[in-house]
Amino acid sequence: MELKPITDALAEKMPSVLRWGGAVAKLLRQYNVSVENKESGYATTDALTLADLSVQELVVAALRDEDPIFQTCRLEAEEVTGDMGRFSEDAPYTICLDPIDGTKQYQDRSGNGYAVMLNLRSRETVLYSLVYIPETGEHGMWVEAVGDVIRCGFDDPSRPAREVLDSMTPIDPSTRPDSPSIYMIGFQQHDPDKARQVTEAGLKGVIPSEMPGCIYELFARGEFGGSLIHTPNIYDFPVSLQIARILGGDALWAHNSEPVNFDELWNDERASMLRLPGVIACSDNPETLKTLCAVAKDWNQNRYEN
Repeated sequence: MELKPITDALAEKMPSVLRWGGAVAKLLRQYNVSVENKESGYATTDALTLADLSVQELVVAALRDEDPIFQTCRLEAEEVTGDMGRFSEDAPYTICLDPIDGTKQYQDRSGNGYAVMLNLRSRETVLYSLVYIPETGEHGMWVEAVGDVIRCGFDDPSRPAREVLDSMTPIDPSTRPDSPSIYMIGFQQHDPDKARQVTEAGLKGVIPSEMPGCIYELFARGEFGGSLIHTPNIYDFPVSLQIARILGGDALWAHNSEPVNFDELWNDERASMLRLPGVIACSDNPETLKTLCAVAKDWNQNRYEN
């Protein structure tokens, strides 16, 4: 199976679809659309709304209908809606969806950094990422990563979505800022203490409630220097991994400083999602990676305490 026809089709077809999904999410946010479902015991993981389910239904249907090449890929999605059975069960490439990344923030209206997103990965790495952030800026914001190019900028609904993305100047690694800010999540009630340890090591640990926006655009633009995440899920985190690798960095397991791959996934039955095991450091800066791995090397790799 050739890769380029898949990434070309995703780049051509999916920007408009994610823009539509963002419009649906933005509209439904005006109403009480909460759903009781997940039972991990942690609010950032368990938040679920009808918007998550509706946006996923739309995006899965578009993948099914817009180009037959998409059905030759495996499909993994954070929720359970959509015609998932149409897609391959055994393929070298996997499309992953997160219909609303940041559902808790979306649900309780505590910020506007939620996003509609997808990525394409192999067993070794991430090959295409697209993120639409509906309520950042006047009309939303984009992040796209493919090949060695990262685009990030504001949307303009008066033009086709693909045209907007093509008009953006790619991120220049040589002029992008090097930030000490590190996004930290997944340590549950220990998030503040873990962030303090990262700050004491010379960086700046930032927990979810302190985030000024969506990590993917903040990381792409250099306002953040990376992340340190406990057992990240495979629906959203891979975007950060791809951004880091394009910029000359990486995502490493903190306990052994080895590069992350997707050979070993963990099925988190409490949260009904697939995750990468362990604590993972991600940054474009090799020195930042060394610091994060040194700080988190001996941290508990089990997500849940009981």
